[in-house]
Amino acid sequence: MRNLKLALAMAAGLVLAGCDTVRNLFDADDPPLQGRRLAVLPTADILRADSRISDVRVLLPRPALNAAWPQHAGYPNHAMHHLALGKDPREAWSVRIGSGSARQGMLSLSKSRRLLARPVIGDGRAFTMDSNGSVRAFDLKTGRRLWSQAALPRHERDGDVGGGIAYHDGRIIAATGAAEVLALEAASGRVLWRSNTGAPMRSPPAVSDGRLFVVTSENTVIAFDAKDGKKLWDHEGVAALTGILGGGAPAVDEGVVVAPQSTGEVVALRAESGRPIWTENVGVARRGDPTGGLSAIIASPVIDRGVVYAVSNAGRLAAIELGSGRRLWDLEMNGVQTPWAAGDYVFVLTSRAVLAAIRRIDGRVRWAIRLDRFTDDDDLIDGRPFWTGPVLAGDRLVVAGSHGEALAVSPYTGEVIGWIPLSRGVFIPPAVAQRTMLFLDDSGRLTALR
Repeated sequence: MRNLKLALAMAAGLVLAGCDTVRNLFDADDPPLQGRRLAVLPTADILRADSRISDVRVLLPRPALNAAWPQHAGYPNHAMHHLALGKDPREAWSVRIGSGSARQGMLSLSKSRRLLARPVIGDGRAFTMDSNGSVRAFDLKTGRRLWSQAALPRHERDGDVGGGIAYHDGRIIAATGAAEVLALEAASGRVLWRSNTGAPMRSPPAVSDGRLFVVTSENTVIAFDAKDGKKLWDHEGVAALTGILGGGAPAVDEGVVVAPQSTGEVVALRAESGRPIWTENVGVARRGDPTGGLSAIIASPVIDRGVVYAVSNAGRLAAIELGSGRRLWDLEMNGVQTPWAAGDYVFVLTSRAVLAAIRRIDGRVRWAIRLDRFTDDDDLIDGRPFWTGPVLAGDRLVVAGSHGEALAVSPYTGEVIGWIPLSRGVFIPPAVAQRTMLFLDDSGRLTALR
């Protein structure tokens, strides 16, 4: 496998692999990759394939074309299902979005700058926010830069920016670590309004039905009018003593906003008034876990068909009834990546690099694989890679790693069916819209496959 990866890298150029490698990642009709294929085996991690459902077929909806990826985890409810992607996508363009990460590290006390904001897509444009808080717009077809706007005052650009962006109704909403939310005109970048939140934001905003929702570093959920920035309501949570930079965006559906908290709780509030509906803790730490004191929910919760799926950094993946807060099932696992719901399954990536298909009706594991089994130790500098994803597009679960490689995994069997070298490590999951997949690497380079 080592020799094969070297051969692929030689054909890659400076950014991505050549067409043959891209085809191996996405095109199931191509000849199989050379090298060793590993079967789906029970993992040494907590998640293990359940033999009781080993003969159950994984059925998924057909891929559907989505015109936009408007927020951090897609639509406001974060349920993107099965997205369309070209059969033989190739690199369409690659551009720099500004400043990348200055130093790796996830603790919020770090003085480094981390590139955290996931690209969003709307109205034929891709929008980004770099590690200095500069927001930029690019033409989705060509990659041509359309405008650039600084979201932060100059004196606030030192250290981690945090926050993120969302597209809504011709506007870009930016949440920042400078305790501000602001709206930019998507066509020009012109600042339309700014509002103070009283505390920094480390996580992206959510927008639904004209309302903007943010979670501050003090676990306060605030709702604004997305049109003029007027504050509508707030809900004070319990501030945590320890935090991790970054975090999940609130999920909104059926008039309910479900907000993650750094205490390991998810809180459900009425979107119109902020009235609490229920609170559920999924951040129970395990003894002996080095991250056990950090129960923060970094992954965005997902709302799909009346059920909330939430996973904490040190606790559990839980399925919770949206209307009542009743826990339907849970699994012991750590995760910082947003679950992906499609069909009768939820696909999850654990902090120990296990990718698994979970049956949504009862929480049983259909298949589970260790991603690190497909990485040569010689490729790594600082231990095992950090993986992001998954994203389901074109009958592929795509995950990307900090070691500069993306994998394609069959959602039906868990078999790794392809990989592609990237120019730099990736810490942010890709975004997909209009049959285009966007990778943002840690250096600040945005690459489109179409």
